[in-house]
Amino acid sequence: MRNRQVNGGGDSGGAGGRRPLGTLEAEVLELLLAAREPLVPGEVLRRLGDTLAYSTVVTVLSRMHDKGLLTRDKRGRAFAYAPVTDAHGLTARRMRRELESDPDRAAVLSRFVASLSADDEQVLRMLLGGDLSGLPELSEPPHQPIWSP
Repeated sequence: MRNRQVNGGGDSGGAGGRRPLGTLEAEVLELLLAAREPLVPGEVLRRLGDTLAYSTVVTVLSRMHDKGLLTRDKRGRAFAYAPVTDAHGLTARRMRRELESDPDRAAVLSRFVASLSADDEQVLRMLLGGDLSGLPELSEPPHQPIWSP
């Protein structure tokens, strides 16, 4: 059925069932990261296998845009969507969002640093000290879309 609903309702996602909440967003994000170019909803739908309603794909893309995960630009009558950053940048954004959700940032940062492995702590010290030698280069500048439509 093409108009299958997608939400976190009782079904666990078996054949013909609903995907768990967030699973479709994760699939769409992975697809857009792999695409290396902005895609309109119809292209996303085709790459997902045409098993969803077009309106479902539009809704998911719009919500992801509203959450700040995607950029969008008009392409003809539709919007073309692209991730705001690569997978590492999205992880960093989630970490920052968690940090900002707690009023005692010093306590959060202190516990975070205390939980790091020795290697991760060394990388963090190098980054905070401005020593970027020996670290992998960023795949894109921070706070910039990966590619332009």
